[in-house]
Amino acid sequence: MIEVILMQRVEKLGQMGERVKVRPGFARNYLLPQGKAIRASKDNLERFERERVQLEAQNIKRREEAERIAERVFGLAVVIIRAAGESGSLYGSVSSRDIADACKANGLTVDRSQVLLEQPIKTTGITQVRVELHPEVVIPIDVNVARSQEEADKQARGEDLRAAEQDETESLEAELAAELAELGSAMER
Repeated sequence: MIEVILMQRVEKLGQMGERVKVRPGFARNYLLPQGKAIRASKDNLERFERERVQLEAQNIKRREEAERIAERVFGLAVVIIRAAGESGSLYGSVSSRDIADACKANGLTVDRSQVLLEQPIKTTGITQVRVELHPEVVIPIDVNVARSQEEADKQARGEDLRAAEQDETESLEAELAAELAELGSAMER
């Protein structure tokens, strides 16, 4: 374990300015290269204390900007059209990059690293995804994955597509059975 000073809030780790102990790989591969932390040496500690007021002011300014953006885009829903099978399983998946691109198309510029996706989306339907605008500002975005724009509109209205498909299949089967019965009775004459 090595000790670092957090330069910004890190989820599940701590707030800006805190000294925390983390595993060396986490610090070396994630926190240090992304500027989220600095090593907790005597020189760095002194430098951080000198710059603390300025860093906190910058952090507050960025957070306020992120909050204004969050208010503007609250309730954003994006539509992603993908090929899928009859059961709704996608031929592939929707990743954080796809969601970031869809957000950009809807006026919210985010990087794929800001899209907090636990695992890729592999079925059609509406999924709520978190987008981190700032370490302290996270907004929910509805991702509507469908086979067509028409299907996406139906999902957005809350229609159950699988039930509608089931009804359509049953009515087609009933029509087919009626035609076969009619054909059978015509053949008997």
